[in-house]
Amino acid sequence: MTLTAPTKTSTERLLSLDFLRGFIMVLLALESTGLHEHIAEATKNSSAHFFVQQFFHHPWNGLRVWDLVQPAFMFIAGTSMSYSLHKQAKQGMTWTQSFKKILKRCFWLFFWGVVDYAVRPNGLSFELWDVLTQLAFTTLIAFLIFNWSNTAQIIVCIGILLLTEALYRFTNVPGFNQPFTDQHNFGNYVDLLLMNKINSGGWVAINCIPTAVHTIAGALAGKLLLSNKEKIKPLLAWGVGCLILGYGLDLAGITPIIKRIATSSFTLASLGWCLLMLTLCYWWIDIKRHRRNLEFFTIVGMNSLFIYIFFEIVGSRWFNEYVGQITNGLMGFLNMPRLPMLIITSLCIFVLEWLMCYFLYRKKIFFRL
Repeated sequence: MTLTAPTKTSTERLLSLDFLRGFIMVLLALESTGLHEHIAEATKNSSAHFFVQQFFHHPWNGLRVWDLVQPAFMFIAGTSMSYSLHKQAKQGMTWTQSFKKILKRCFWLFFWGVVDYAVRPNGLSFELWDVLTQLAFTTLIAFLIFNWSNTAQIIVCIGILLLTEALYRFTNVPGFNQPFTDQHNFGNYVDLLLMNKINSGGWVAINCIPTAVHTIAGALAGKLLLSNKEKIKPLLAWGVGCLILGYGLDLAGITPIIKRIATSSFTLASLGWCLLMLTLCYWWIDIKRHRRNLEFFTIVGMNSLFIYIFFEIVGSRWFNEYVGQITNGLMGFLNMPRLPMLIITSLCIFVLEWLMCYFLYRKKIFFRL
């Protein structure tokens, strides 16, 4: 991991990409404070509860807004990689040099992903469900085929989705031969082999296989944005096409949309939304030049690795509780009701985390892999 202090922002840098990365990290940071749970409890008997439920993962077959966060995270990582590799090529870096750089990045992503889940109240644990461990795999795959033709990369994506279907449908491992049933599918079996445990929430480590499509597609989108070709229409067409395929597979009863095991229908539907989201932000921010008031998000996006590791490791294990003891204690003197007190505490935690990012931004300190 390195700290850098850039001298000047590249004219090729996409502000929409910085905004999207920051927007995603703000959502994740707010979730890590417990804010979503507190608001859900406060609105459970109101008409707003359906809206609030969109900030929680769907329990199994279906798609909510929150199910798009990880795909967007991995998709944007691919887009960012395109810009990074383009810059490296202009600086004269060879493929081997870029490969070594990517290997180092993937190692640290894997390391921090394992560390995030490693420390449990009952001791150390080895788990591979963190987004960073999966991103390490998808980044490496996207890099290895980055210089292939667009057609070849699309064929690889189709092959990955077909492989996912085959693994779940045709492996027929006793006890794990129900393709789309929680706790009885092939992904659960692989987790037993890798970690000797099954995730109670249904998440599986081999999600890294189908979600490699998100990172590859993000890289392809980045190459398109760097080109002199028409950008908006192709992005829109691919986005709508992926949505039709993904939802079509689900509605036709062929493959259900299940985020927790990243079915092919989920991968396609979520990719469609990612493409449309990038298209909208690129059009609004980089083409129409609506750039005011984006700093709140871009400041977080520029240190996304730092803030993610902070709220996942330090925040969940110490910082949140420590801040909560102070804020809840002070509000307790005012006899504030429990739920408003918890919501304010969550917002206080987030503000402090944002201020950390702002401090690093002002000091031009950026954590890179």
